[in-house]
Amino acid sequence: MPAPALTQAVPYFEAWNAHDAGAVSAALADGGTYADPTTEGPLAGAALAEHARGLFGAFPDLNFEVLGFQPADAGAGGTMVVQWLMRGTNTGPWNGQPPTGRPVAIRGVVVFTVTADEITSAEGYFDRQTLAEQLGFQMRPLPPAAGPFQFGYAVRASAGRRRVPGAFSLTWLDARSEQEAEEIKLTAAMVAAELTQEPGFLSWVGMEIGNRLYTITAWESQDAVRAVMRNSTHLAAVKRRLTEDFAAAGSTGVWSVHHVNGVLVRCPSCARLTDRTQDGDLCACGQALPQMPDYW
Repeated sequence: MPAPALTQAVPYFEAWNAHDAGAVSAALADGGTYADPTTEGPLAGAALAEHARGLFGAFPDLNFEVLGFQPADAGAGGTMVVQWLMRGTNTGPWNGQPPTGRPVAIRGVVVFTVTADEITSAEGYFDRQTLAEQLGFQMRPLPPAAGPFQFGYAVRASAGRRRVPGAFSLTWLDARSEQEAEEIKLTAAMVAAELTQEPGFLSWVGMEIGNRLYTITAWESQDAVRAVMRNSTHLAAVKRRLTEDFAAAGSTGVWSVHHVNGVLVRCPSCARLTDRTQDGDLCACGQALPQMPDYW
C-alpha cells in the first residue's frame, strides 16, 4: 500500500478551522472514528459532530496549524502522523467548567489510519496538563482511594458577607456517568452563582468524590434557606431528578447550628490571636487586625 499523503488530511483540518462540525465528521470515512484525551472512547458520526460543536462553543476562535507530517514506516504504510498547533481562547463552558477567558496554544499530534484513500481513524494526542495549566486550572494528581479515604475535588463560592452562619443545607447526588456528573456540576455552579445575590446566602462549597457530588451551603438562618425554593434553576433541577431517569441516588437536608466558636485571627504585628467576631478592629497591642475572613 502506498504511504498516505498529507492532502488526505487537508479536508479534516479545514473542517476544524471552518468550525463545521458536520464537515469534521464527513472528513472521515463512513464509520470512521475519532478519539483524543478528552473523549471517553472513539467517536463517530453524530457523536463526533457533537464533540466538535462543544469544542467550538468553548473556543470560538479555535484554529489548527499543521506543523509537519510523516508517514509511518513501510510496515504500517496505512498510517500518517501529523504535528499540529492549536490556538484558541476559552470564552465558553467546556467539560463542565465555566469559561476562564484565557488563551491557549497547545502542540499535539494526530495519527491517521488511511484505507482506500479515506481516513478510517484519527487519534489525537496532546498534554492535558499543559492545556489545564494554560486555562488556569490547578493540577494535583490524586489517587481515587487509599485505605478508608476517597479523594476528589472541591470548589467554593462566597457572597463576601462575613457573618456567622445559622444554618447549613447539604445536597448529594450519585452520578451514573461522566455526562451526568458534568450536568450536575454545571447546574450546581449556576445555582450557587445565582444564590450569591440572595440576602441570607453566605457561601457555598461543591465537592466531587468518586461518583458522588456534594453541595454545602452556609446561610445566615434557617429562614434564609427558603431562597433555594425560589430559584428557578434549582427548581428545574429538582423536577428533573424526581420525574426523569436522572442520577442513581441522592438526598437533601438542612442543619441548624448548635454552637459556633469564634474566628481567631493572628495580629501581623505581635502574633496574638484575637476573636475577630467579638473584640473589634484593634489588637490588644493597638495595631489594626486583618479583615474578618469568611466564616465558611
